[in-house]
Amino acid sequence: MNALLKKLGIQETNPGACTGPNGWISDPNGKTLVSYNPATNEPIASIVQATPATYEKVMAAADAAFQSWRTVPAPKRGELVRDLGGALRELKEPLGDLVTLEMGKIRAEGWGEVQEMIDIADFAVGLSRQLYGLAMHSERPQHRMFEQWHPLGILGLITSFNFPVAVWAWNSTIAAVCGDAVVWKPSSSTPLTAVAVQRIANRVMADYGLEGIFNLVIGSGRDVGEMLLNDPRIPLISFTGSTNIGRHVAEATARRFARSILELGGNNAVIVAPDADLDMATRAILFGAVGTAGQRCTSTRRIIIHKSIGDELSERLVKAYAQVPIGDPLSDGILMGPLVDGKAVEDMFDALAQARQEGGVVLSGGEMLSDLGPNFVQPTIIKMPGQTDIVREETFAPILYLLDYETMDEAIEIHNGVPQGLSSAIFTDSMRTMEQFLAVTGSDCGIANVNIGTSGAEIGGAFGGEKETGGGRESGSDAWKAYMRRQTNTVNWSKTLPLAQGIRFGD
Repeated sequence: MNALLKKLGIQETNPGACTGPNGWISDPNGKTLVSYNPATNEPIASIVQATPATYEKVMAAADAAFQSWRTVPAPKRGELVRDLGGALRELKEPLGDLVTLEMGKIRAEGWGEVQEMIDIADFAVGLSRQLYGLAMHSERPQHRMFEQWHPLGILGLITSFNFPVAVWAWNSTIAAVCGDAVVWKPSSSTPLTAVAVQRIANRVMADYGLEGIFNLVIGSGRDVGEMLLNDPRIPLISFTGSTNIGRHVAEATARRFARSILELGGNNAVIVAPDADLDMATRAILFGAVGTAGQRCTSTRRIIIHKSIGDELSERLVKAYAQVPIGDPLSDGILMGPLVDGKAVEDMFDALAQARQEGGVVLSGGEMLSDLGPNFVQPTIIKMPGQTDIVREETFAPILYLLDYETMDEAIEIHNGVPQGLSSAIFTDSMRTMEQFLAVTGSDCGIANVNIGTSGAEIGGAFGGEKETGGGRESGSDAWKAYMRRQTNTVNWSKTLPLAQGIRFGD
């Protein structure tokens, strides 16, 4: 462990805020935050958190950086992000291992998360030459009308524990090529990965003689988070987390007319039609429900099965679950690690108790695995009599609810009958069934897949969802527009002054 931390510049005790290359701020008044390994509950290292004074230093650096960074041509800004992606490539394995050590996802997923950072950096580099505006035809003669996009300002970025580095990259690389500076508050459960990423960013910025483009402030939501939400210098907050806190973020930013990108809860379902390829469906459901120990916002939580194949698919899933290797996520061959902490374990078993009270029957799992460590659990399958209250809630744990349906209309009604609207999927070989699921009257989610699972989105598409998922979009497609401000321009190159709508005002 010590060799891994050393490779990434992590010390036994680390400062908690950064303004740029070699600019780590030591704050004697900062409270200490200890990072724990969820597989053992043993401490890894500690962080000195930011105080209001430290926060102000970071914000001042970010503001100063933005004033000059916004004037740099976007393709030149892309060069910085290109080298950031290269630096991440060099440290992919140790950074991925740190994600696994601190968060608990298996090594393959930790490395995959860093690969996602690399991929979005590549995407952002190309985007730096494609920040397109539109040209429109003016109704007035000898007038040219068009729009252009300008850098917005400072992005306040608040990320969650389950993807401690990838979501930073989704936002920061896009924001950087758009000309913005970033102030990042990571989850208090995963501060070490944030320090490691910031060190990499510092080194790349130093190569360009820059500082303050990427900035870090570590602290609680109650302290640092609230300062970000209410800071008039921050026109955009990107928040990933629970619906309850997301509602507060939306209210706080709206009060000061700032923008927000909200990536909140997911209660994702897979509809399995009678003509589905059950081999494919079983594999996709297993990864979607068990991957990251069910702690992805896109994790599969509900399976809506046609009654004609319900018993067969249930048997397949129970058999697959029995073969899942659970243990130290850094060990080879392990497919599921621990939950992130004791509170997550408690929430899981509270949900299981409520599911049983609502008529659920446990088909597989449902027990602690205390011999492996304090936060290890069995992934659980529960057959439910219907979409009860607990099924409509998102529990961030490996619980999979099985529900029956008879008609596709009924399946879609069940599917859409939850407050969340992030990711969805259907398994079918019928073109008509597929199109019904993808139609305007079908899935109400931001992501709708056919013959693949709910989890594992590619960076090329816009990521996000509807309803209580928050409506935000990040990553690919035209999500970049959230990080810029739109300006409509009209140029009169005639020698007259005609008014729009044919209005005549005096002579």
